[in-house]
Parts: sequence; structure tokens; C-alpha cells
Amino acid sequence: MAEPLGDERGKFEIDEDVAYFNTAALSPLLRSVRAAGDEALARRGKPWTTTSADWFTDSEALRARFAQLAGATADEIALVPATSYGLAVVARNLDARPGDRVLVLDGEFPSNYYTWRRFAERTGAELHVVEREPGQTWTESILAAVDERVAVASVPNVHWTNGAVVDLPRIGAALRAAGSAFVVDASQSLGAMPLDVAELRPDALVAVGYKWLLGPYSLGYLYLDPRLHGGEPLEENWILRAGSDDFASLVDYRDDYLPGARRFDVGERTSFQLTPMALAAVEQILEWTVPRVAATLRRRTDEIAAGAEALGLTAPPPEMRASHLVGLELPRDAARRLAATLSAARVIASVRGSSLRIAPHLHNSDADVERLLAAVASAL
Repeated sequence: MAEPLGDERGKFEIDEDVAYFNTAALSPLLRSVRAAGDEALARRGKPWTTTSADWFTDSEALRARFAQLAGATADEIALVPATSYGLAVVARNLDARPGDRVLVLDGEFPSNYYTWRRFAERTGAELHVVEREPGQTWTESILAAVDERVAVASVPNVHWTNGAVVDLPRIGAALRAAGSAFVVDASQSLGAMPLDVAELRPDALVAVGYKWLLGPYSLGYLYLDPRLHGGEPLEENWILRAGSDDFASLVDYRDDYLPGARRFDVGERTSFQLTPMALAAVEQILEWTVPRVAATLRRRTDEIAAGAEALGLTAPPPEMRASHLVGLELPRDAARRLAATLSAARVIASVRGSSLRIAPHLHNSDADVERLLAAVASAL
């Protein structure tokens, strides 16, 4: 077990009168990320200082540092603007036939559901929504649905509504044995839970940058197994092609792409303002290390779950939930009323499905937890 971190609140921009427990929706900014953004915006205001190399340097540094965080290589990473974009790339480069199945979880994030529903419509496969029976874990329910009919399974390692965990190594092994493609949405976990794609061996993995990766909105990441690197990108933009760093020769059109997964990068991937911010965020997470972040957040969510249970609410047991995310189960209308009451007290959480979702990070203090539990108690 990694050693928890100390007090890191000072590294975040956070108002003292706010107890913010909504990192799973949008993280607060690190001061270093804000500073990187301010500096990048100032540079953008002087375009005459931008060199040809600047179109490539920061994005390649970000690709390499994210790869280090995910346990991949830089050649296996594409820079994308959103989960939906990354999933669309994956769906374009996988296939299925009538009679095959595509697995998604019940209550899955809409971008996943809609992408794979469209894929099923296009290929004639069946979209199979995996439901969890009472007392059953997500891992058990997914494993029960895996057989030779499954062409693709798109699963998270944390259910976005309440933090329920999925045992991805077991799921991956079962899918490989069945000959199925294994797609992971790590948007609600990467940066807060240890994950190594070299060990996990998914066919693809996507993650947004603005939640647990503490970066800006509209910049995310796509890992692709090398067997998919020869596939077809969603768009044909200039910077994807080999030789794109030679601006004088851009009109000498070429058929060959940049190496690895770079052909799947979004257009305008350079993103002069956002890329330095994302890079600063990833650098800070690497400095902390993900295991230490996870250990710190586990201690925090255990404290919150125990306090909520003392008030009569139900939280998943520790072995069934993520280290960084805890969902308090309530009827949906009651959860919405409770979230509104908390918001009025400047305690910010969110409702997803039938869960009041509590998503702390290293900015949260003991006083924040006291305020959260006091506000919950007053609303019950």
C-alpha cells in the first residue's frame, strides 16, 4: 500500500467558502495548470514569436508524459478532444457481424452507449446491455455475459454513477479468450487509480483530461493497441501526415502518416493554449504518483462513507467501490433534493442515476468533510 500524501490543498485554486466534491464532473484547477494556461495565452497573443517547432513540441511532450502515466509508449497514444471522439475512432476500426454482440453496462455514460448503439446498427450486431442482479458485482455480471458471440465489450473500471469497480484484468482475460475486442473508458479513474495498459492489454482505452487528470476541458487521450495503428482516422488533417513538420513541402501531398497512433490525432491537436495546461497537470500527477493519490483518496472516501452510514445512508462496501469515488444510494428525487440542499450550503456534489456522487480530490480538507456530513445531516 502506498503512503498517503500530506496536505496538498495549497496547490489548487479553491475558494475557502466552498467544499467541492465534484471532481468526477470537472476538477478544480491546479495553480500550476492555471499558470501554464496564462503563460500560453500570453504567448498566443504574440504569434510572431511562434516557431515551426512549436506546432509539435508541446503536443509530443504531452503524448510522452501521458504514455508514462498510462504504462504505454508515446507511439500508442493519440490526442483527442473528447471520449466520444476517441470511441468513434475505435468504432470505425473494429468490426462485427449480424449475430454478434456488443456489450455495454446498464446506466453507462451516454457517449459510450450511443457510440456502440450506432456501431451495432451499422454492423447488424446486437447491443447487449449488461444488467447487475441484486448482490452481484459488475465483474460477475460482465463475465456471465462474455461468450464467443461478443465482438466488442466497452467497459469502464469505475461505474461513473457511483464508483462501483470492475475487475478489468479478469474481464480482459475473459474477452481475449473469447476473441472479443476489449475497450476501456478510463475517464473516471485514470490519474486516481493505478492502471497500466501494458499489463491490462486492452485494444483501446480512452480518458478525458478534465476530471481525474486535472487538466483543461477539450483535451483527452486515446490508447490504441499497435494492431490498430494501420486503421482509418476520422479526419484527414495536415498534421497527421509524414513530413508535416516541413511547412514548405505541405503541398507535396503524401499518402503516408506519422508513426503509430498519431494518425488518429484530432485536427488542431497543437492546441497552443490547452496543451501546456494538460502537460502541467500530468507532470504534477507523475510527481505525486498515482498510487499515492489513490491511497490518499481512499482514506478520504472511507471517512465520508463511514460518516454517511452513521447518518443512515447506504454506501457500497470498500471492496466494491473505487478509492476516489463513492455513491450514496437514494431514490433519484431524494438525491436531487439533497444535492440542491448541499449546493445552497456551498457543498458541491452531483446526482448520477440514483446516487449522490461524492468525488473528492487532494484539495479537500477535514473541514470540507465535516461540512459535507453536517449538511447531509441537516437535510435528512
